[in-house]
Amino acid sequence: MQTIKKQVTLVDADGLILGRMASVVAKKLLNGEKIIVVNAEKAVISGKKKNKVAEAKEFLEVGAPKRGPFHYRRPDRILRKTVRGMVPFKKPKGKNALKKLKVFISVPEDLKDQQLMSIEEAQAAKLNGPYFTLADLAKEIGWNQGE
Repeated sequence: MQTIKKQVTLVDADGLILGRMASVVAKKLLNGEKIIVVNAEKAVISGKKKNKVAEAKEFLEVGAPKRGPFHYRRPDRILRKTVRGMVPFKKPKGKNALKKLKVFISVPEDLKDQQLMSIEEAQAAKLNGPYFTLADLAKEIGWNQGE
């Protein structure tokens, strides 16, 4: 008998708009694809940095440290939670979809030689207004890069 190897889609988040990329990734996950997102820290958020950082810091005030909700500060975790918000994560279909998602900061050694895909409709080049990277937001809300 042959074993069929599932196709894995590698997405390079460099220069992609966070929300648009996350919606495409969520749709593919719900269709059963396995997806690996690399360069999570280079994803782009549209809007003025000052306003978005203030919004994020205000959101960090919600909840209790031991009981939750838990607020991540690492870019890969922020991206993962953005995708999680676009799937029905409390239902079995959504839980299975999230198990098929892997997000990395930069490109891991074992994936360096593989072909990376970019999502055309999420390109930041289409933005006319101000934007900044996910790494910038993460640093502002307390990401320690040594973690």
